[in-house]
Amino acid sequence: MSLDVAAFLVDRGDAVRFIHRLLTATAARPAFTGCFGLHEWAMAYRQDAHRHPLPLRLGQAGTDAVVEGHQIRCTHFDAFRFFTPSAAPLNRMQPTRESQPDMEQPGCLHASMDCHKWAIKLGPAVLGDLALDCFELAQEMRTLDMQASPYDVSSYGLTPVAIETPDGKAAYVERQRALTARAVGLRSKLIEACSVLLRIEVGPIQHRISQHSP
Repeated sequence: MSLDVAAFLVDRGDAVRFIHRLLTATAARPAFTGCFGLHEWAMAYRQDAHRHPLPLRLGQAGTDAVVEGHQIRCTHFDAFRFFTPSAAPLNRMQPTRESQPDMEQPGCLHASMDCHKWAIKLGPAVLGDLALDCFELAQEMRTLDMQASPYDVSSYGLTPVAIETPDGKAAYVERQRALTARAVGLRSKLIEACSVLLRIEVGPIQHRISQHSP
């Protein structure tokens, strides 16, 4: 199977450049693992209606107390944009789409989950095994994300990671670090996939690169 790089870059060149810039900047930063997944709590803060049709494990008052008792340090725009109006000002950072390449860091669960999103956007420029690895990691990341959330996920056969307790925080960070370490390699491979595309000079003759599964 081959990829017509010239046509691909005409169609998705801006996306390739953005993904390369974002992932390269993210990979260059140290991982911060002290957020404890509080973004999901901030999305339910002081709110009667919630994003997920599940009961709150601690009830609304208990959920609000957890948010108010912690420092919120969310760097990921696509998480922050779902904060409730009352929670948004509590966040130490105020990420925007424009500042995304300047703020994302590799310890963020959502930044690592996004490896799957970027693999999908790069489409045929990414080998199938890499795309599958990104999907599997995103699935595990999202499972931890919801286990550490304020929602009661027992109906899905999952046990909570009670980040409002010292033991829960320790369990969350341990799993977060292990998953983050796996994301490092996947992010590096996505960066290289973008680099290969961007190194190819597109001229009047169509250039093609061949992809072969190992």
